[in-house]
Amino acid sequence: MHPFEMTRALIDVESITENEKQVGEYLLHYLSGLAARSDGRAEAMLVTPERFNVYAEWGRPVVALSTHMDTVPPFIESREDDDHIYGRGACDAKGIIAAMIAAAEKLLEAGTRNFALLFVVGEEKNSAGAHVASRSPRGTRYLINGEPTESKVALGSKGILRYEIIATGKMAHSAYPELGESAIEKLLDVLESVRRISWPDDPILGHTTANIGTISGGRAPNIIPDAAKAELAIRLVGDGRKIDRLLRSAVGMRAEVKEILELPPMHFKSLDGFPTSVVSFTTDIPALVPAWGEPFLFGPGSIHVAHTTAEKISKRELLAAVDTYAQITRMLLSRAEAGAGSSFTLNASSEA
Repeated sequence: MHPFEMTRALIDVESITENEKQVGEYLLHYLSGLAARSDGRAEAMLVTPERFNVYAEWGRPVVALSTHMDTVPPFIESREDDDHIYGRGACDAKGIIAAMIAAAEKLLEAGTRNFALLFVVGEEKNSAGAHVASRSPRGTRYLINGEPTESKVALGSKGILRYEIIATGKMAHSAYPELGESAIEKLLDVLESVRRISWPDDPILGHTTANIGTISGGRAPNIIPDAAKAELAIRLVGDGRKIDRLLRSAVGMRAEVKEILELPPMHFKSLDGFPTSVVSFTTDIPALVPAWGEPFLFGPGSIHVAHTTAEKISKRELLAAVDTYAQITRMLLSRAEAGAGSSFTLNASSEA
């Protein structure tokens, strides 16, 4: 299937996080057919009874190409013009899936083997699929992870800390606020303190940033609210425990701070001949290494349009990524054959 056709087909299968089953079935069917024609194998890697990763391999895999199947809401169906394909997941990351599959077909046609494809669930929420995959490694020495890096090899990516901040109060009739305690007002005061925190910087990864992503609470306008909650995403450039201490100090005893997810910032190596960049987003890589080998981060498309209603991917860039994924795979296979190996360890070389 042409990568443009596959990109649109994948976009048109809604796969918001926790609803990836249908797109997983589509990919498993396609890769099972490809594996049957090319002496490979494909399988589902169960995450929950209704969710699974999709894995395919040819030979004894040394290199794995991997990205995620899930998307953020809302679902946006595909469309295209002469230059771009649009829709939810166009660049994050269904166009990348299509490019990786087309690269695999290109490699197989040239007789190249010893590589694998791994497409996981849950990256947009908690890396659930990547954590499951890390418990079932297949012996690969290198991992090519796909995210929209504007077709540059990323030298670093920020980590993430996700929190829920939960405030409690006491219900009362809104005509008599002195009889109650507003959880919403308490939460707003806490969030103002959070906004005043001076976060640390890193000379390569830049600023730590914090986003108050959701606020919920209350029962009705005429009831003093007894509960309120905010969800925060903090983009890490260094030690997550330092950030945790700053946050908890700012909140104090006024609300409960519940940590939901932590993934560390990462530093990566370059590849000869490829332009480089540093990205501010977080990937599945911290959950996949070191089990799946030394990581490299590359993908077509811009993160600046991901998670927006204008998400798109350039057709020219998508086609170029097919060749680049094949080229990087061959480069890493040659490196392994030459005995260069991979000395990557998460604690020793990846954390900022």
